[in-house]
Amino acid sequence: MQYRLVRSNRRTMAIEIRNGEVIVRTPWRTTQREIDGMLQEKRAWIETHLQKSMERKKAAAKIQPLTSDELKELGQKAVEYLPGRVRHYAALLGVQPRKITVRNQRTRWGSCSSGGNLNFNCLLMLTPPEVIDSVVVHELCHLIEMNHSERFYRKVYSVYPEYDRWHQWLKEHQTELMARLG
Repeated sequence: MQYRLVRSNRRTMAIEIRNGEVIVRTPWRTTQREIDGMLQEKRAWIETHLQKSMERKKAAAKIQPLTSDELKELGQKAVEYLPGRVRHYAALLGVQPRKITVRNQRTRWGSCSSGGNLNFNCLLMLTPPEVIDSVVVHELCHLIEMNHSERFYRKVYSVYPEYDRWHQWLKEHQTELMARLG
């Protein structure tokens, strides 16, 4: 089975399926034998999710990209809508971002800079409001914790308990949504 191996300072091994690719994330110290064992143990799960990923990728290939006018309109909607959601959740978290920017990115839904600037993808406007809120909360929590630690996620869940549900929705629809950029 082909896969991309990503070693890092993480504590556990994980498998991710993204755009028809199997990504194995492991701590630096993980042996090849341990990786092979996990892949064998999770083989059925990998095959099921790889098939779903490939089906989503095929469906995305049939999607009509947005025109430049449609992208501008989506960006304008985002500029009008997102600051209100940011204000709402920033007040709950007791944080204040410096600046909010809307872009049409191909790989990210949002980001937070070390300077306190928040960036959001205009394609969020094609998702349910709950998805938008989950991304807003995620990025605002980075103003408190600039990582994805347990503390970070405790803060996310304290403000947005349904985070996992809507994060999963976004993962499942990411390929078709990003395909709208052409």
